[in-house]
Amino acid sequence: MQTGYYSSAAGMVTQFNRLDTIANNLANVNTAGFKEDNLIVGDFMRIYKEKRDELSLDNNTKESAQFLNRTMTRVPQIVDSYTDYSVGSLQKTSNPLDFALSRKGLFFAVKTPQGVRLTRDGSFTTNNEGKLVTKQGYEVLPNDYFKNVSNAGIDINQEDGVISVDKNGQISTNIPNTSKFTQGSKIFIAQPDNINLLEKEGDNLYKMKDIDKLRSLEDSGAVSQGFVEKSNVNAVKMMTQLIETNRLVGMYQKAMTTQMDDMNRDAIQKLAKKA
Repeated sequence: MQTGYYSSAAGMVTQFNRLDTIANNLANVNTAGFKEDNLIVGDFMRIYKEKRDELSLDNNTKESAQFLNRTMTRVPQIVDSYTDYSVGSLQKTSNPLDFALSRKGLFFAVKTPQGVRLTRDGSFTTNNEGKLVTKQGYEVLPNDYFKNVSNAGIDINQEDGVISVDKNGQISTNIPNTSKFTQGSKIFIAQPDNINLLEKEGDNLYKMKDIDKLRSLEDSGAVSQGFVEKSNVNAVKMMTQLIETNRLVGMYQKAMTTQMDDMNRDAIQKLAKKA
């Protein structure tokens, strides 16, 4: 049996997975706070050497040759994935309810039907009840939420002439007909210990285990009012990867066609000889 056909098919599946990831990145190139996803394709020569060392196979032996042959008949496959959490460029909007985080690893905390989630998208608005919410309607949480769960949401009075938020997320509003400000709620700024353990969900949200143990960072110094963080997806790089992946898919498809034609021709010739 020819293994080339199956190797080519498996290689094509790997490239299809890459296409899905690249397409998702490109689709979110204009999504505020979106973080680029990447896949790691296994290098089988490196994997072979690592496994050989684990098995203590000596070079130039029958066992080593058999292991090498078995390994080299495999194809590259996705061995890992990761998210690039680098900070995207900040775009000025002058909207008092738009916020951006200028430091890597910081997130806003929001309340969803599935529980508390994290997000980098700070393009907020208010709902009918005057609560500060995301574009999807999820309430933005105050810094003392986990100390007092009943204190859900941040109230924004649209009648306030000026809404000011400092670098640490402290909200202040002016007293009507005066130049004095009074402090209100403070936005929850989360800093997970290990951002690589976060799981992406829909609506530009991240899921974190034991999130109820997370506490707000009091002095983050990273909140910029009137700005939104743009996606960190490099569109040019993604388009280059898209072209490369499409070419690889075509190469694997051609290899599959060649393998199948050879297989059918060999089968016909052998059957004809027996006949």
